[in-house]
Amino acid sequence: MYQRQVTVLVYLSFMLLGLLSILWGILLPDMMKQLQMSPAASGLFFACLSMGSITGAFLGGKYVQKFEFVPLFALLLLALVVLIIGASLVQFWPLLLVFVFALGLTCSGLFTIGHTLIARLYIAKRARMMGFMDFMFSLGTLAAPLYVVVLYWGIEDWRWPLRLLALMLAGTAAYAWYLGRTHQSPAHMTYTKGSLSYRQVMKKPVFFALALMMFGYGAVEWGHGNWFVTYASQGLALSTEQSRLIFAFFTGGMVLSRLSFSLFLRWFSSAQLLMILVICAFCGALLVKMTAEPALLQLGNFALGFGLGAIFPLMLTAAMDLDSDNGPVLSGLANIGGAIGYQAAALGTGLAAQQVGIATAYWLIPILAVWLLGTVSYFSYLLHKKHSKPVVI
Repeated sequence: MYQRQVTVLVYLSFMLLGLLSILWGILLPDMMKQLQMSPAASGLFFACLSMGSITGAFLGGKYVQKFEFVPLFALLLLALVVLIIGASLVQFWPLLLVFVFALGLTCSGLFTIGHTLIARLYIAKRARMMGFMDFMFSLGTLAAPLYVVVLYWGIEDWRWPLRLLALMLAGTAAYAWYLGRTHQSPAHMTYTKGSLSYRQVMKKPVFFALALMMFGYGAVEWGHGNWFVTYASQGLALSTEQSRLIFAFFTGGMVLSRLSFSLFLRWFSSAQLLMILVICAFCGALLVKMTAEPALLQLGNFALGFGLGAIFPLMLTAAMDLDSDNGPVLSGLANIGGAIGYQAAALGTGLAAQQVGIATAYWLIPILAVWLLGTVSYFSYLLHKKHSKPVVI
């Protein structure tokens, strides 16, 4: 019973976090107008968000095991509600940076706890359940463009999508608090309380490769997620609504990938499947930049999303299978790598857009896809080596 209730809590929370994470990129054009933000200021906005994520991932990976996971999850959800409401009330963009830093920090803590809970609850079905967890996250990202379009039919104001989301998160926080107060963790979920070490984990080449890979993953996923609507509307002269609907093909590809990747593990090893996915993502990134036709943009977005979607849960599952005791650190390490990539892509694209325009600056995304292709190849090679070592009797 406890297992099912915690699973529902984590999955629902991840869906709402997915919605929140992609809202910023979708609402960015309206935020820039109302708060008078330059492209460089927009890049700084995303940089602060990723700096908060890096801080939260480091602290979460190192220290969350000192606490009971579910009550801490409830407190972080409540803090997130307060921060979202605060962000929706700001009138000057510099103040917004403070809120988004704290939002990034809080979300990273939630991600670390969520990943660790599901990995430990479902040891035998880890790949499938973690894939479904990230499917729920992608379901939130898929809903985000439609969520904004529907709300804008009534009130065309970027603040209201955030406020309604805060209300949904408040209900989730109440459910988490109820579970934390009325249920105890089962015996197999009990681990020694204490801080964990990043240094010990990073000494292993496969986990160092994981961090490099996640830099590229975060840069491509969030660089595209935060800037595609702006690129399509300003660089390709498409309408904002059409750009948002084309972007839905990206999130749709991610949803389908995360929902179905465990089926492909029947025929491919984790290392082989990672290579297939990253090649698909690389081709999608190139197509998105090299065409202005809406139909081809849809195809490129879908290929990019399908390729990227399952890379994260597949990689994290493979890492936790190698060292489940350090689950929070591995989740934190993945989030740190992704957040640094996110920061590099967000700030780099914003600064480049101010100098040469978004149409040229967007070349950064396919360039970063080359990095992702190389690092996934390295990680897959190390993973294959570990799994093919002969057993010594």
